[in-house]
Amino acid sequence: MTTFNQAVHAAKQACEAQGIPAETVMSYLFEIANMEKYNLYMQFDEEMPESLYEQFKAGVQRIIDHEPLAHILGYSWFYGYKFKINEDVLIPRYETEELVAQILARKDRYFKDQQVTAIDVGTGSGAIAISLKKEEDTISMYASDISEKAIAVAKENAIANDAKVEFMVGDMLEPFIERNMKVDILVSNPPYIPNDEKLETEVVDHEPHVALFGGNDGMDFYRIILKNCHRLLKPRSFMAFEIGFNQFAALEQEIKKYCPEATYEIVKDINGKDRMLFVYFNLA
Repeated sequence: MTTFNQAVHAAKQACEAQGIPAETVMSYLFEIANMEKYNLYMQFDEEMPESLYEQFKAGVQRIIDHEPLAHILGYSWFYGYKFKINEDVLIPRYETEELVAQILARKDRYFKDQQVTAIDVGTGSGAIAISLKKEEDTISMYASDISEKAIAVAKENAIANDAKVEFMVGDMLEPFIERNMKVDILVSNPPYIPNDEKLETEVVDHEPHVALFGGNDGMDFYRIILKNCHRLLKPRSFMAFEIGFNQFAALEQEIKKYCPEATYEIVKDINGKDRMLFVYFNLA
């Protein structure tokens, strides 16, 4: 007989021995137990059902082997919505939820009650595009990715979340430029990690490199967007980016080079790091 408490205690010890946060164990158990947290805690001294125990042990072993929790579960939560996740897409991060919230606030500030067109460049799982559409139906949402496999996952997520988003396969801005689109909001969380930066095993071994690395200085994809954004943006519009915490100074120079008429704003995340960049065109 193994109680919930015994199983969790052993799993936490095993994870901590591998440098894995102990809270990962509880996050996994909450998902597979399929019960309210309160009820689960109330049963902690009771025997864990055999089938659940076997599933729990197998999953914990995969956690110890440094496999991301989202891959073990096959999904991840983002902005309150459930997204299918596999090796073809980047796992959405909590920090990116802040970007979605900040975009929605600015949509309300600059285009309140107006129908707008927005694009998400490098959409991956579709998390940003789908969340924006679900939260604000006055946004006509389009999204692109160079990976056909990523777009296939994004389409599944849009259907599962009942979100009307049009997805396109193509390199960065090209699908939108080819359609002669004009947009009010351009959003991107592009690959921004420098090529030589060392990453955790969970990331390097399990997530698509095409969605991670942004050239020698991590800036390649920002430059592409800044250089070509005028072909898409309406006179009154804004762009929103997630950025590396140490990239603002370099990005500021690129904005001045390619968009000298624009104003811009850096927004810190909940941890006080420079994580979000907004570029405005004719918006007071």
